[in-house]
Amino acid sequence: MVQKTTVTLIDDLDENITEDVQTVTFAHEGKTYEIDLGAENRQALDDALASYKAVARKAGRSTTSPSPRRTRVASDAGAIREWAAANGIEVNDRGRIPANIREQFDAAQK
Repeated sequence: MVQKTTVTLIDDLDENITEDVQTVTFAHEGKTYEIDLGAENRQALDDALASYKAVARKAGRSTTSPSPRRTRVASDAGAIREWAAANGIEVNDRGRIPANIREQFDAAQK
């Protein structure tokens, strides 16, 4: 036996059942809202918000991936090791340099 489930979205404003109904998400005064709108009502919402969006700044979480974290380049490790040796601080010749030694190096550079 085969079952077929159909989900029908109905425009929340005019209760029309059309194939072009989509869920629209928007936020106002710290609250996020969702509404199902057909093409005509989506356009009306876009038109109503256009003048506000034109002068607004983007805020909150982005849907894009976050910026990559800044990392130190390999040459920093060499400079830190040289500085540590000159200052009598033991640090391995290879591997990760402990954060406290990096902090001491940064403080000494200022």
